[in-house]
Amino acid sequence: MKKLIVILAVVLSISSLPCLAARPASDANMILIPAGTFQMGDSLDGDSDALPVHTVTLSSFYMGKYDITNRQYCSFLNSAAVKVVSGVVYAETDNGNSYPYCDTSAAGSESQIACNGGVFSVLTKGNRSMVNDPMVLVSWYGAAAYCNWRSQQDGYKQCYNLSTWDCNFSNNGYHLPTEAQWEYAARGSFSGYRFPWGDTIIHSQANYYNVSGDYSYDLGGLPWGYDQIWSSDGIIPFTSPVGSFAANGYGLYDMAGNVWQWCNDWYSSTYYSSSPPTNPAGPASGSYPVLRGGSWRDSALDCRVASRYYYDPNDQYPSLSPTKSGQRRSIYGTNDRYITYGFRISMDLN
Repeated sequence: MKKLIVILAVVLSISSLPCLAARPASDANMILIPAGTFQMGDSLDGDSDALPVHTVTLSSFYMGKYDITNRQYCSFLNSAAVKVVSGVVYAETDNGNSYPYCDTSAAGSESQIACNGGVFSVLTKGNRSMVNDPMVLVSWYGAAAYCNWRSQQDGYKQCYNLSTWDCNFSNNGYHLPTEAQWEYAARGSFSGYRFPWGDTIIHSQANYYNVSGDYSYDLGGLPWGYDQIWSSDGIIPFTSPVGSFAANGYGLYDMAGNVWQWCNDWYSSTYYSSSPPTNPAGPASGSYPVLRGGSWRDSALDCRVASRYYYDPNDQYPSLSPTKSGQRRSIYGTNDRYITYGFRISMDLN
């Protein structure tokens, strides 16, 4: 009898523990980011968009170890109900072609995704396979739709309503990271630095555009310009395969440079002043979602973990010239697709 009572007590004790989501079944490359408190934003470089620095506390969540690759996105396109109009991919149910997902090579030579006879495939660039390079020319809508598809594939409840594009974080599926989740994860448990690894940057640490004459913390030296390895073929985009550089403290790759990463949040220049201290999910409404991290064509300024710059939102196809001092950029419309836009996925622990 005493033994039975002990067993029952253990069972009841276990059943009273909080239920945490297991690691996503089909992807071992989802990294558990521990709960914690950090200082979001920075005051290092006089960037008003990163101010005020404020305290944020986050619950544990999973973050993709890598950006979503061309191969992964192709799997989605070949499985989902989509159509291609003038080289642009839409959901089959999008009768007005209002929510573009991504461009194919028929829409522009920079796309690494081809569609022939309704079958999507990844191209080669300069005799190099692009299957493991990050997906580019993908819109916020295309990133959110991928999250829903992955959730369905893995048996999770989808987070996005593809009619309103609202995200229900209480569901247990994949979603784009909130801006707070992204910055916390990018810092890799190191607080107060410009980059995931410290306060300076060189080409051996990230794929970015070196203009060290503009920024004292850019130690790339001469020659200025694109990463010489990944731009050697002269064929845009100058992306690098995911995981080509060292991981940060949490084991995440490419949190600075390579491609910008879509976040779930709407942008607001005043949100930091009113952001809730716990699990902030961004403004309730807005016009342009946030991108973070910088890219292969952006300077050290944009690759800082606190950077959230922007350009004129009416400029859908910005110049190829790299970002220089005084230019601001990091907010783009949900329709926008560009050669530096990519994403990674996250999942809350519910």
